[in-house]
Amino acid sequence: MSDIDIYSLIIIGISALWVMLPAYLPNPVAAALGGGRPIDGGRCWRDGRRIFGDGKTIKGLVFGIVGGVVIGLLQILIQSHAEIVWLPEHTFVSITLLAAGALLGDLSKSFLKRRRGVERGEKWPVADQFDLVIGAFILLLIFDPEWLFSAITIGIAIAILILTPVLHRGTNIIGYALGIKDVPW
Repeated sequence: MSDIDIYSLIIIGISALWVMLPAYLPNPVAAALGGGRPIDGGRCWRDGRRIFGDGKTIKGLVFGIVGGVVIGLLQILIQSHAEIVWLPEHTFVSITLLAAGALLGDLSKSFLKRRRGVERGEKWPVADQFDLVIGAFILLLIFDPEWLFSAITIGIAIAILILTPVLHRGTNIIGYALGIKDVPW
């Protein structure tokens, strides 16, 4: 592989991280700062199982979204003061949709896990890693498709598919080691 190819791959990887940071941050923030009243209020669905479960709290949802928006605002600030033309440029709408979409994707996955009888903390491969990406992309597709298709190239999308499970696993191991998560996955 030539130096130019490696350089291009590094740029694509950094761009993917840059684009997704407002979506990657909300889950760890929600886990670290959440707690308290569950979003479902302890209620069950018609199948007799909890709607979302105790792990999905109002406080976690709010702090998670705020955390994603704050990091996104910092990114916008950095881009307004530094000429980094090769990085996709965020907007307030894009960072808000990424942050909210990530947690809504996670919440939707929890709903589906409960319907399938998968308990809180139990592994659900693929869904556990990509719920945040799917949720974020769905909100972007609905509310800001122009930004989605201009910022996320095929290369960046592939990098997101590769980086997301690696980052997911790494942050979960760290969260487990810090006592924030009950399981390392």
